[in-house]
Amino acid sequence: MTTENTGSHDLPITPELAAFMTTGWADTRHDDLPQLPVAAYTRKRRARLAQRFPGERLVIPAGDLKVRSNDSDYRFRAHSAYTYLTGAQEPADVLVIEPSGEAVLYLRPRSPRLEGEEFYRDRRFGEFWVGRRPDLREAGSLYGLDTAHIDDFRPGGRTLDQDDELTSYLSEMRLVKDEHEIAELQHAVDATARGFEDVVRALPQALAHPRGERYVEGIFGLRSRLEGNATGYDSIVASGAHACVLHWIRNDGPLNPADLLLLDAGVETDGLYTADVTRTFPLSGRFSPVQRQVYELVYEAQNAAIATLRPGARFRDFHLAAMRVIADGLAGWGLRSDFETGLYRRYTLCSSGHMLGLDVHDCARARAETYLDGVLEEGMVLTVEPGLYLQPDDLTLPPELRGVGVRIEDDLVITADGARLMSGALPRSPDDVEAWLEGLQ
Repeated sequence: MTTENTGSHDLPITPELAAFMTTGWADTRHDDLPQLPVAAYTRKRRARLAQRFPGERLVIPAGDLKVRSNDSDYRFRAHSAYTYLTGAQEPADVLVIEPSGEAVLYLRPRSPRLEGEEFYRDRRFGEFWVGRRPDLREAGSLYGLDTAHIDDFRPGGRTLDQDDELTSYLSEMRLVKDEHEIAELQHAVDATARGFEDVVRALPQALAHPRGERYVEGIFGLRSRLEGNATGYDSIVASGAHACVLHWIRNDGPLNPADLLLLDAGVETDGLYTADVTRTFPLSGRFSPVQRQVYELVYEAQNAAIATLRPGARFRDFHLAAMRVIADGLAGWGLRSDFETGLYRRYTLCSSGHMLGLDVHDCARARAETYLDGVLEEGMVLTVEPGLYLQPDDLTLPPELRGVGVRIEDDLVITADGARLMSGALPRSPDDVEAWLEGLQ
């Protein structure tokens, strides 16, 4: 049975107040809710999943709220597989596909006004605290699913994140995106491009602030909340040598006009699909000769990687193409960067891209033979993001190169004859980047 989540410092409720709270409420049920557009797609996805595991009970939880501190929860974000199969996003609900193939959504419906105290006392689920949830009928209309109360749910069967075969298959189902997903991702990318433009316009204020990186983070975060659910991941706002830290998310440094700024950020849509884009640009508006030297090598590597993208190509091909350009370029600078032995990786440690979708690193539980060792198919969406991270304390580098970090990352969808650049609204070449900066200031 569901129980109320109250705090020790909550004021006591008198019998008179409890009785008063159950009277005088208008009927706010919605009897005419239209089915969500995504329901037509989730129905097909559930049918495909049931066909893969015939006669078995499949359990896909939404996930639970997580405590941030004491009695304060993080804002809830449903498990990607659950949202993929239902379109729903409420915490503590569970999708069950029965052996017959019938799908039932077990959920915690909205708090009744005429009985009980949950709606005004429960800090986690009460409507006075966190807002309205759909009731069983409303949820059925929205998601095109049979619904039941979460109290009637009984565990048992293959369960997501407990059963490796089910979890892997659900990741692999998401490798190829349908038209609804591609549209969601394009919206995320377009909103992200607008967020990058917001950042460039705000650079004078950010440069003047002692925590300029955090100023930039806030500007982009505003766009992500205005046009979507949130950022799809913690934004990386890395100026100067901070750009050599692959996942720099402290974002607490100042901005120096003599430095580059690496911004890796993505808007997550209300449907939970995220973009993932990186641009590196000179805070002065113009690349210095050394900055341009590093940037141009990364740009050439990205172009080589993008040129490999097409159905039937191995997933690994674009990374290898980028790294051959990087290795040759580093050798041309007089650095030890043998490709075969991997010495070049000292200066570019991570992979050059990944699948993209409901998760920023999408389909991560897919088997290696279908992802890392697999081939590209029409409808796959991925990032291409080569980079160079020349550490400030690396004595193998000439002093002028130390502390320079550059990454260029774009989102692409595989098409019938190649790939489409989804993030093409943002400049990539060094000349175009400089012109973009000048045009927005």
